[in-house]
Parts: sequence; structure tokens; C-alpha cells
Amino acid sequence: MQSETEKQRSTSPPGALLGLSLEEKMEVDGRSVYVGNVHYGATAEELEQHFYGCGSINRVKILCDKYSGHPKGFAYVEFEDKDSIQTAMALDESLFRGRQIKIMPKRTNRPGISTTDRPPRGRYRGRGRPYTRGVYFGYRPTRRSYRPPRCRT
Repeated sequence: MQSETEKQRSTSPPGALLGLSLEEKMEVDGRSVYVGNVHYGATAEELEQHFYGCGSINRVKILCDKYSGHPKGFAYVEFEDKDSIQTAMALDESLFRGRQIKIMPKRTNRPGISTTDRPPRGRYRGRGRPYTRGVYFGYRPTRRSYRPPRCRT
């Protein structure tokens, strides 16, 4: 079974999950776990060894920064079946390369639900002060204790 998985991994393109429908992505995410606080020098093989007793693993994905190429410090592990997730959750807060890792079920990003689509909060809609539409109010000192000098005649 391992050889079949390796054969599929070598024949599938790098962005194989991009062409899947939402239901298929949700099914794959239902068999995956998020692994946080991963050591920056960790490899996919080391993570696979750490989760060896949990069940058959399809793939291990360590995410990297797209500009620098350095690991971000978290990974995703996809299993063959959903029962392996409960076994993997038992490894939560275990030590991996001297760090305490955090394991959670992977969530599915749904299209149309975004944290950036929220309406602005606050009194002035995120500008920090009222919008005055280009009106010039003249010079105003920044300190409140400012008094103009007296004129002596």
C-alpha cells in the first residue's frame, strides 16, 4: 500500500488539490490534521515517522513562505481514513524535535467566508479621525497647553 501511495504522489502534480470540488476538498480535509509549532528544520519524513502509529498517511505538507522559501512552522498530515484523526489527536502537546506541537483537525476554507469582508468597525470607519474631505483647518498645535504669546504695547 505504501508503494501505491508513493506512486500516486510522484505522478500527481504539485497543486493536485486545486482542481477538486468543494465537497472533495472537505472530504480530504476531514481526513487531515493541522500540526502547529513544528521545528523549522523538520522534514516531511520526520513528521511521517512521528505519526507512524496513527494510521496510513497519504501525504505530509510543510508550508513555506513563498518569498523566502523558509518553513512557516506548521504542517498538514493527510491520512487514509478519518479514524486516524482521533489517534493523531492523542499526540497533541507531544514533543517533536524538542518542541511541544499542537495538533487540531484541519478546517476547510469555504469560498465567500472571509475575515477581510467584514464591515469596518469603530466610529470613524477605520480612519482614526473624522474624514474632512480636504478641508484645511489651518495650523493647530499638538499640545493643549499651548497659548499664543501676548502682545505688549
